[in-house]
Amino acid sequence: MKNIEIYCVNSRTSAIFPLGTTLSDIAQKMGITLAGSICGAYVNHRVKPMDFELVKPKQIEFFDYSNQDGQRIYLRTLSFILCTAVKTLWPDAKLRIDHAISKGYYCSIEELDHQLTEEDIWLMKEEMNNLIHQDLPVQRKAMLTEKAVELYEQEGLTRKAELFRAYGRLYAPVYELNGHFNFFYGHMLLTTGQVTKFGLEKYYDGVLLRFPKPGNMDELEPAIEQEKLFGIFREHKQRTAILGVNDISHLNQMTANGDAGDVIKVSEALHEKKIAEIATIITEKRGTVNIILIAGPSSSGKTTFSKRLSVQLAVNGLHAIQIALDDFFVDRDHTPKDEKGAYDFEVLEAIDVQFFNEILLKLLNGDQVEMPHFDFQSGERVFKGDFLCMKKDSILIIEGIHGLNPGLIPMIDPAKCFRIFISALTQISVDEHTYVPTTDNRLLRRMIRDAKYRGYSATKTIQRWPSVRRGEEKHIFPYQENADIIFNSALAYELAVLKRYANILLKSVKENEPEYAEAMRLLIFISYFNFIPETEIPPTSVLREFLGGSSFDY
Repeated sequence: MKNIEIYCVNSRTSAIFPLGTTLSDIAQKMGITLAGSICGAYVNHRVKPMDFELVKPKQIEFFDYSNQDGQRIYLRTLSFILCTAVKTLWPDAKLRIDHAISKGYYCSIEELDHQLTEEDIWLMKEEMNNLIHQDLPVQRKAMLTEKAVELYEQEGLTRKAELFRAYGRLYAPVYELNGHFNFFYGHMLLTTGQVTKFGLEKYYDGVLLRFPKPGNMDELEPAIEQEKLFGIFREHKQRTAILGVNDISHLNQMTANGDAGDVIKVSEALHEKKIAEIATIITEKRGTVNIILIAGPSSSGKTTFSKRLSVQLAVNGLHAIQIALDDFFVDRDHTPKDEKGAYDFEVLEAIDVQFFNEILLKLLNGDQVEMPHFDFQSGERVFKGDFLCMKKDSILIIEGIHGLNPGLIPMIDPAKCFRIFISALTQISVDEHTYVPTTDNRLLRRMIRDAKYRGYSATKTIQRWPSVRRGEEKHIFPYQENADIIFNSALAYELAVLKRYANILLKSVKENEPEYAEAMRLLIFISYFNFIPETEIPPTSVLREFLGGSSFDY
């Protein structure tokens, strides 16, 4: 029998195994133990399930739920269990996994013959526990696409069936659980029994599927209240209904029919209408509100939004003065450092709050003030003779990641401020059970902008993304419900446009780089979109901030 050599990163040892040995057998024979149950492994930096058979020498690294890819595998399996439970209880009902919120997944159940009750949720939870306790296999199969489409249609998964019908591949993947079929665009746990913790509870008119904490699988993530964010997702549903684009298959059909231009025009018009409405709300507070605070995570389009809002305010007779919080960084010598000893520009203490408030008070008092600029090369605040003075029709727009943090403006009357949170809260789903994470949307935006304007490779952007995300979780998202308005900067068509640029960048990530796994995941994801050219995107679009061709100066 032919043997192969396997190098395991976890143990830093090599071992010889027979050709065709599975990852599960390798983990067992090498005695690999992690803090949590093993969910999968990186095989030459590509994510693989534990039943993957090795036929060539490989480098492998096992991971558990504390790893992001481990969480994805766990949550896909948990979602499949929920879908199977609902199908078992109510064969004619249709479960939709709509979006992430309150540290969980919001799910709605359509075509149920009665209004969802607490007893229904108890039944769903019991059926899920029943499937888990049976420790049933979750089996992946590859079959002719025609057969897979037929199975998806039998399960009532019409959008998934349409997506695979148009995908153009001879074979399609299918997962089977307890006689039910589905697919979640990635690997699963081998059995239902590996799902050890979940929660399910009433959430508005649907249910919230809750997950364990990444660092402690014995505890669930806290279900925080996000009423304003939930309202934006409701608005998103209305937008997609207007567009007629709920998921990738809808968008692909419109693209194939030559209607992509209409999707772009209506999407952009909806954005402009919303910005105009926000400007009207602010204008009605003229005399009371003098400051607009805008915050949002990386690549949410804060800068373009600020400029478009300024235009709409001008239409209403208000003169917007834009101020960037980055110009109020403390000098580099005083910048806080993180646990690794690197400068931490994400914390509020990186901002000279005292000086910033003094400047605001002077401006609000009608004084002429020389505005600072932060020189990132020297790491010092400089003055270039730029003076500002507020007039009767002036209003300040302040943009930065700490815009909604109450600690930013301790000297300013909160009644004088109007707060806006902005993020790319994705407007399109993959299908009935798979939403597009907002983080993927923003990562692709940032990757393209970093390559075009900052000279960063896709590898570098992916490498830095976890740190960016940690900063957002600590310093941005906890304050989003403080906003008076939340603006969704995502566009229904944008991923089909970004595909062309992202493809090139993602394919440049080398197999020997740890970021290769994330690059491959994103490549597979965007492959489901039909490409849309950018020719009809207007110069004021938020996408121009990332693609170039904007009529705004940045």
